[in-house]
Amino acid sequence: MKLTFLGTGTSTGVPEIGCKCEVCTSVDPRDSRLRCSALLEEGDTTILIDCGPDFRTQMLRADVKKIDALFLTHKHFDHMAGIDDLRPYTRDKELPIYADEDTSQQVRSFFPYCFGEVKYPGVANIGLHLVEHDLPFTVGRLDITPIRVFHGRLPITGYRFGSLAYITDMSRIEPQELEKLRGVEVLVMNALRYSKPHNSHQTVLEALAIVDYLKPCDVYFTHMMHHIGLHAKIEKCLPQGVHFAYDGLEITV
Repeated sequence: MKLTFLGTGTSTGVPEIGCKCEVCTSVDPRDSRLRCSALLEEGDTTILIDCGPDFRTQMLRADVKKIDALFLTHKHFDHMAGIDDLRPYTRDKELPIYADEDTSQQVRSFFPYCFGEVKYPGVANIGLHLVEHDLPFTVGRLDITPIRVFHGRLPITGYRFGSLAYITDMSRIEPQELEKLRGVEVLVMNALRYSKPHNSHQTVLEALAIVDYLKPCDVYFTHMMHHIGLHAKIEKCLPQGVHFAYDGLEITV
C-alpha cells in the first residue's frame, strides 16, 4: 500500500497570499504546501482522499492516470472544491464519492448540475455513497473503517485502511473512536501549528499526546499552516518515528 501526500497545507496554503515570513519566502520545496489531499494505492485500486481547489495542479504534478474512488473527510471548501476537475477521470465510468450525510448534501449543493435528471454535457460523472461512522465498508481490496472526529463542533470523517489511518482537520476525538485506531502502524494526522491552541484544529503538542497513547510505528503530520515553522528546523524537534509530511512525499505501508 502506497500513500502519496498531494497537499499538506491548511485552507490558505503555504505560502499564504501577501505573507513575507521566513516560511512563506523559503526556497525549500518542503515549505510550499498545497491544500490537503492524499492518494492511496493498493493493488489496482487508487483512492483519492479529499479534492480541494489545488486538485488539478496536484494531478498534473503526480501524473495520476486513474482514480477509482474519492473519499471526502468533510464539507469545507478546501477539501471538496476541485470536484468539477474530476471530469477526465469520469469519461468512461461513474466515479463513486464516499462521504457522510452532511458532506454529501454539500456536494449536491455545490455541484447541482452533476445530479440533475438532464445533465449538462461533459460534467463530472459522479455518484454519492453514504458513509456511516459505525459501519465499515470495502472498496476494491481495501477494508475501510470510518473514524468520527470533531472539527470544532462539526463531526467529520477520518479513515482507517488496515494498518494505515488518515485523519485531518481534527480538534478532538471521543474515546470510543480513538480505540478504533488501536494497532495502527502508520498514522497520518493534522497538526496546524506547534503549540498555540486553535478552536477547530489540533496543535503538534496535542497530536503528540495521541501519538503517545496509540504508539504507532510511524506518524506523519499534515494540514499545516505557515506558523508551523521551517521544515528543516521543526523536523529535528520531533520524537523518533514522527515526521512532518510534505507535498510529494510517498510512503509505503
